[in-house]
Amino acid sequence: MSCLITIQDYGLRALGIGERLLPKEDFTLCQQFTLIGSGMIWNVYFGTLALLAGFFFAITLAMGKGSNNTLLRKPAEWFIFLFRGSPLFIQFFFAYFLFLSLKQVSPIFNPFTSAWLGALVVLFCNTAAYSGEIFYGALKSIPRGDLEAADAYGMSGWSRFRRITFPTMLRLGWPAYTNEAIFLFHATTLVFFSGFPAWQQRGDALYYARYFADKTFNPFIPYPILAMFFIILTLIVIAIFGVINKRLNRHLPQSSRPKMKLRPNLIR
Repeated sequence: MSCLITIQDYGLRALGIGERLLPKEDFTLCQQFTLIGSGMIWNVYFGTLALLAGFFFAITLAMGKGSNNTLLRKPAEWFIFLFRGSPLFIQFFFAYFLFLSLKQVSPIFNPFTSAWLGALVVLFCNTAAYSGEIFYGALKSIPRGDLEAADAYGMSGWSRFRRITFPTMLRLGWPAYTNEAIFLFHATTLVFFSGFPAWQQRGDALYYARYFADKTFNPFIPYPILAMFFIILTLIVIAIFGVINKRLNRHLPQSSRPKMKLRPNLIR
């Protein structure tokens, strides 16, 4: 079987398109690259949707935590504390059993017991909590002079938030948020170990890497391939967020613009 035929058969297998049966013997490098790459579709899916939705919720949490209104501040504080204070791996298991219980109450919760939605909700809440704390710190770091200048110009309410508070908060928090985005994509590999089942063996990249490692008794081929895919994904995230960072700091002198630095989180 040529590599081109292998790609045609297994390139979209993670989405249920192509050959359904996994290879059983005589594994080739092309098969391993293709299937692990196919599984990366799910990792990108989880990371991208959780990041996009979590961004807007994180801004809401940051503003809520910084509010003087107790009814807004306390729920934001407890949400951030809950999801930052507990391991993501445990959150997956608690969420799965919660959705299973809710499934008995109403069939509307049936999709939440599947990885494509249930695990996505957990990743969304987790990244929103971490990102909310990042943006809250940026919110508190806004130079007082900027806010006083806005007051001097007669800005208040939505106009002040849109033109001063929000863009400055984004600019200050963006480097740290970039690292959170990178970690989120790495954290999508935990979905494989969570209680959420992979429907019809349509697993993520780690699912296929584990399959080849178990079948060949040689983890030194599939796992480096998996690492290579995530390194490429990380470089793409850094490039995209770097462009946004330049856009946010376009008004600053070149020497004053903050540089993007990769600071991996060793412990979550």
